[in-house]
Amino acid sequence: MDITLYDNQQTRQENTNSNPFKSTALTTRRHFDKVVTPQWHAPWELSAVISGHIGWVRSISFDPSNEWFATGSADRTIKIWDLAKCCAGSEGGLKLTLTGHVSAIRGLVVSPRHPYLFSAGEDKMVKCWDLEYNKVIRHYHGHLSGVFCIALHPTLDLLVTGGRDSVARVWDIRTKHQIHVLGGHSNTVGGIITNSVDPQIITSSYDSTIKLWDLAAGKSMTTLTQHKKAVRHICPNIKEFSFVSCGADNVKKWQTRDGKFLMNYSGHNSIINCTAVNEDGVMVTCGDNGSMMFWDYNSGYSFQQTNTIAQPGSLDAEAGIFAASFDLSGSRLITCEADKSIKIWKENSEATEETHPIDMDAWTKKSLKLKRY
Repeated sequence: MDITLYDNQQTRQENTNSNPFKSTALTTRRHFDKVVTPQWHAPWELSAVISGHIGWVRSISFDPSNEWFATGSADRTIKIWDLAKCCAGSEGGLKLTLTGHVSAIRGLVVSPRHPYLFSAGEDKMVKCWDLEYNKVIRHYHGHLSGVFCIALHPTLDLLVTGGRDSVARVWDIRTKHQIHVLGGHSNTVGGIITNSVDPQIITSSYDSTIKLWDLAAGKSMTTLTQHKKAVRHICPNIKEFSFVSCGADNVKKWQTRDGKFLMNYSGHNSIINCTAVNEDGVMVTCGDNGSMMFWDYNSGYSFQQTNTIAQPGSLDAEAGIFAASFDLSGSRLITCEADKSIKIWKENSEATEETHPIDMDAWTKKSLKLKRY
């Protein structure tokens, strides 16, 4: 048997020749990606202010026809508003007031397939309102403390609620039976997203985690732990299978399918209560101090920073924004605020890329800066 001896130099040379792309280094040098050019968006401006509630406005939901929207408040009422009249600032914007809760209403959702409105409150109650009769027709009993968020499944007749008892509960809309108790969080569940495919339920919690759930098994598939502080809200993108989460520490974008982290939206230095995304790729984040930042969803470029203005006679501390949502057309943004008002925002129709250009120098500098995740 012949034995051939190679010295280290010869072996290293052969390895290099056999695979010229293979590196012997333990770590690779960081190669900077090409700076993404953000899509231009027109800045947004305040269009109308609606007064009517006598408590903090905590929740909002749009009718699937985009003709009206509902708001829930700490004054224990749900108010139905005519969208067109409110946007025009004309009389008769308030269509209806529903009473029945005995504490602040923290979640609302209008069913796209039934004439139903679902509400959740700090009084532990989850109610189903029939909008043909404007009466409560069902109660869903089971939560041990206040209910903070609510969502409908897009294809099944299921309702998902989450609250201060640290669980998300899945209900059959018709029978009122509790199908699953999704336990695993160690603090208040503050946000819920539902999907027609797995993960069919996503929950965010004040324990700083986000969980992706297998609805059939009633078990957690993935837990996302990148947030350092309470996750106050999560919002899906209706055009792609991704979602954003926000809290006091950061705004993060995730891939819905497997919970893969995609990017941070850094720069909004506030406790962020809510976020909303429209079809044009505009995302807004709203802070507890009344600050608002508008972002290009795909690139992460912040194209506008502004502050809401508290109504005359309000305290400076009442400038917080609790909920925000774009209408179904994406052309109007409605914010629910601590000064008891509802504000409608629209794009500046006179703005152009020349009058409000993208600051590419600052964006390039920020993009190439080393990031901590």
